[in-house]
Order: sequence, then structure tokens, then C-alpha cells
Amino acid sequence: MEKIVSLCKRRGFVFPGSEIYGGFAGTYDWGHLGVALKRNVTDAWNKAMQNHRNMTFLDSSIFTSGKVWEASGHVSNFSDPLVICNICKEKSRADHLLENAGVKADEKLSELNINKIFDENRGTIKCPKCGGKDFGKVQASNLLATSNLGMLDGKENQVYLRGETAQGIYINYKNVLNTGFVSIPFGIAQIGKAFRNEISPRQFLFRKREFEQMEMQYFCHPSEAIKNYEIWKEERMEYYKKMGINPKKLRFKPHENLVFYAKAACDIEYEFPFGWSELEGVHYRGDYDLTQHQKFSSVDMQFYDEETKEKYIPHIVETSVGVDRTVLMVLCDAYCEDKIGKNERIVLKLNPKLSPIVCAVSPLLKNKPELVEYANTKVYAPLKAEFGRVIWDDNGNIGKRYRRQDEIGTPFCIVIDFDTLADDTVTVRDRDTAKQERIKVENLKKYIKEKIN
Repeated sequence: MEKIVSLCKRRGFVFPGSEIYGGFAGTYDWGHLGVALKRNVTDAWNKAMQNHRNMTFLDSSIFTSGKVWEASGHVSNFSDPLVICNICKEKSRADHLLENAGVKADEKLSELNINKIFDENRGTIKCPKCGGKDFGKVQASNLLATSNLGMLDGKENQVYLRGETAQGIYINYKNVLNTGFVSIPFGIAQIGKAFRNEISPRQFLFRKREFEQMEMQYFCHPSEAIKNYEIWKEERMEYYKKMGINPKKLRFKPHENLVFYAKAACDIEYEFPFGWSELEGVHYRGDYDLTQHQKFSSVDMQFYDEETKEKYIPHIVETSVGVDRTVLMVLCDAYCEDKIGKNERIVLKLNPKLSPIVCAVSPLLKNKPELVEYANTKVYAPLKAEFGRVIWDDNGNIGKRYRRQDEIGTPFCIVIDFDTLADDTVTVRDRDTAKQERIKVENLKKYIKEKIN
């Protein structure tokens, strides 16, 4: 993981948050290439959702009425098991410490059960900071982050930063339905920021305090819910395989301990450098969410079927994945160290559709005006207009340029040399194989399109 973190900072994918002030745990800033990669990841997800009939999109507010979070159960139940080291006062998640000690502990266990397991294993659990074994009692730590809106601080002005984007979908379900564009079954998809007061953010982009979610809530008839749950589960797994992710590093993990409202749930896990961990959750949530909001808001959340004359609260199948976590998976899966001849290199073998840059255009010598002019007007400008994700690279010798582009995952390097001036051909170098081809300039767009697709 250290190599991924180093590459991300060195090449401008991700920077530590507030770094000049010593950093701020659990926060990161996206650099130029990170923004581009993240955008390609979200665009791919949006496209996959758009391909569904009866799929709608939403962008709900980060700030909402506190009653939303009371109704959803987040105020009373949205917590992680916190334990404090009595020696150095380090705060840790109890389930993570148990996991580090080789003891299986599900984060969804009740506070009573996780306390029991923790007490049974106190002799083997060590503080990650000081190595001590003296801990206090495990207690629930609420994950909702709070802020104040208004001119004065005070409880009456306290608001919650949303802990998930899903609640914004649930409270707008009737609004979307009433537009008349969709009917049951239908989905609402949303990408947006969420915030969690994590006890111990860790593993780089995997667990952050501020992150972005891609969530879809599918509203259906109760009798169709399990079938739709299975369909979405398989479809989401297939999505990652089509993205080019190594299928050997993907697996389903059914939840052994379901939260009280869930009818069925599983995670799609990826084998990160730190082990198998959740990438995406697929959940059959029943009618709990709409029933709770109906109860707290006194707004009827039932759907009336004109054909069957049946009235019911739809059941919900949810798919939920983090943008940051997906980007981390893509980077981990693409990272490779190999040799070209005798030269070692680091290369990101990214799917060309996800790569921040499609191709780099390089005049062989930047001090030769005729090469620069040709490269700029006949190669760079047309490709930039066509693909957008094209950069100009004339810094250093060609070998250094290749190494640099390999590290950021650029699939193609295009070199304009003196032969180009004579025959209108350029050298196109492939990132993964390092093989080179001479291609006519007039055929470059077609060549790159075919390679990408």
C-alpha cells in the first residue's frame, strides 16, 4: 500500500489533506490526475445506471432536517464500537483490534456482544500505538458529524452532515414518483458527498471522514424484491469484471449478522493489499426506510397501483459503493512493476476508458520548431478536440517521458520525429507491451478509438 500512496502523491493523484499544517487525519485532496480518474469512475457508474429502464437521478442536499436522521435511526443507532487505551489514550475501533489479534468480530454485533468478545480476548489485544493491553470498556461512538447553521452556536442550530446519500433519496421518493415519468418498479441513483466521524480512519482512501458515494435505491413490489436483489447482486459483480478488474480478486460475502431491518445483504469484496475488504454493499432493505419516514413525517409513502388497485409501501433494494474506495481498487488492480529489457519500471495498467490521460503527444526534440509545429497543429490539437484527455509532454528524453507516462497509466505515447515530416507517420508506443508502431497521422483517431474500445 505504501507504494500506491507514494505514487499517488508523486504523480498528482492524491495529496494528504492540510499537509502544510501537519495533515488532518482521514482527509485527502484530489490532484489533477485524481480528479480525472475519479470523474471517469463516476461517469462509468452513471452510464451503467442510465442503461436501466425506469432509472432516475437525484442530487439531494447535504444539509437536511434533523428529523430525517432521527427517523432513519442514525441518531440512535449509527455507531462504531469505540475502545480507549488506558495507557496512551489512543482511540480505536474494538472490532479492528480484535481483527488484528486474529479474532473474528463483525462490526454489526451489538454493543453487549462485542464487549463480551473483547473481554474474552483482552490478553491478546494490543494497542496499535503503544503496544499496551490495558483498555477501557467498549462503547458505542456515533458516526454522524455535526455542525451549526445560523448566527449563533447552540443545540437549536445543530445540523447533521449526512452520513449517507440514501436518506435524501428516500425522502424524495414520492416527489420523483409524482413527476409521472416513472412507476413501480423504478430506481433513483445518486452520487454525492457523505461524512462520518470515523474513530480511526485508515488504509489511505479506503476509510475516510469525508467521502463520495454512488448509491442506487430500487423501489419494487414486495413480491419482486428478492428476485431484484439477486439480479442487482449479479449485475454489480459483472460490472466490475467488465471494468477490467481481476476477477480472482473479487468475491461475494453474505452478511452473517443482518441489521434489524435487512431481509438480505451481501458485500462485493476486493482483495486489497491489506486483505479482503468491502467494495460495494447490495442490500434488500424491505420497507423499513419508507415506513420510518411515513411515521415521522406523517406523509403517506404508499404506492397505489392503478391496474391491480393495490396499495402498498414499496420494498427497496440498494446498491452502495464509495467513489474513493473504487478509485483505490482501480489503482491497486492496475499497479504493476516489471522490466522493459534491462530497465525496471512502474506502470499503471489502467483500463483505457478509465485512464486520466488517453495519450501523450511528444515532439522528439523540443528545440526543433518544425517538429513542435507539426506535433502541435497536426497531432495534438486534433486529438485534444476528439478525446479531451490528451497531454503535451516534451520534458526530458523520450525514455524518461515513457516512464513518466507509464506511471500515470497513459495507454499511448505518440512521438513526432523527422520521419514524420517526410511521410506523415508517427510512432505510437503501447503502455502495456512497450511495442511501437508507425501510424499514419490521418488514421490516428481511428486507431486510438479501436484500441480504447
